[in-house]
Amino acid sequence: MNTNEKTIMGIFTLLSRITPPCHIRAGAVLLASLLITAASPAWATLKDLNALPGEPSQADFARATHSINTSFLLPSSTLLQTDYTEVIQTIEAFPDVVVFPILVAGPVVATATRKLANKFAQAEGNIAVIYPDLAEPYRSVFAQIIGGIEARARGRVSHFAVGSNVDVGELNNSLRRQDTRVVIALGRQGVKVASALDSSIGVVVGGVLTAPEDKARDHQVNSLSPDPALLFSRLKTLKPGVRRVFTVYDPRQNAWMMRLAKEAARTQGLEFTAYEAQDLRSAMLAYQKILASADSSQDALWLPQDSTTVEDSSVLPLVLEESWTRNLAVFSSSFGHVRRGVLFSLYPNNVELGRHLAGSALSFLTSGENEVSGMLPLREVLMAINLRTAKHLEINTSRPQIFDMAFPEQ
Repeated sequence: MNTNEKTIMGIFTLLSRITPPCHIRAGAVLLASLLITAASPAWATLKDLNALPGEPSQADFARATHSINTSFLLPSSTLLQTDYTEVIQTIEAFPDVVVFPILVAGPVVATATRKLANKFAQAEGNIAVIYPDLAEPYRSVFAQIIGGIEARARGRVSHFAVGSNVDVGELNNSLRRQDTRVVIALGRQGVKVASALDSSIGVVVGGVLTAPEDKARDHQVNSLSPDPALLFSRLKTLKPGVRRVFTVYDPRQNAWMMRLAKEAARTQGLEFTAYEAQDLRSAMLAYQKILASADSSQDALWLPQDSTTVEDSSVLPLVLEESWTRNLAVFSSSFGHVRRGVLFSLYPNNVELGRHLAGSALSFLTSGENEVSGMLPLREVLMAINLRTAKHLEINTSRPQIFDMAFPEQ
């Protein structure tokens, strides 16, 4: 064993003593070997990390150090002139790797400043997904979200379909056995079960429209309601002349969304008017007022996801009929409204939503807390458009790349 290998094995021994629960993954060993050399920079190239899962064997160590030591054979003048920032950033992207800046003899050219985080916890902790045990088509939706989660979390994910009769105590025991540190709770049933779990397990919520105030304050709640900033941006793409946006909402459901909408409208140069309504009668009166005074050349009506003010059997038929007569653009946060005649809607990109949720869970594993708490709007979206309505409003839809689904279906 040469000097480099002895030093590397020494660092591995030291890390194993200070890192509970005494598991150092291959990534940490390889980083140690990257950082050790007597007369060269503290970074080198790491390859084929995915080929070394779990505990490093002697064979893994030999192959890794052989690969790394080849980089030490480069002329010192070449090494000293190289900026290893990109290499560092690439290595750090692996969740099982901990980056330690170590000062070595001689000049070090790597210029990136690293913030040491508790990635040992990330390397050892796991993620669980709890979601409702429902039939199709919901089963496929949750499967797509879970697929995105697994792709981002690189396989360190278990999932549990739960019904109303789930044994929370047994689920808690299963999560402990799997060293679960954070749960992604999907849907209302998933959130209900996650709220009863051990308080030491972090929770990231997704697949819901809204959540009670106390849940939104204590956890990160990723709503299925599209970000109004994205809705307004798409509206302006389709109708550049729009200057004012109206909406009707129940503050018990969407006060948080209206705050975002006001800021988004201000940023995009739109005038935004929101009418509060806590019952169907008040909502109908507000819509009648908007429709009676709207200017189709510069106004648009937004239908949020709101069970009080956007009722499908009475509100939607009125809005669709009157807006058609008055050539008023109506857009919605609900995908199903596009089929019925609304101009466009944004709806979830389930796989990308899963990747986003996994990113939030991985961040929790790193820091031990949610980077952001409270309600968050949906930004992983696709777009659906009603071509018949667009034609009626004289909107150019010759660029199909701006939407993902069209109605009526061709």
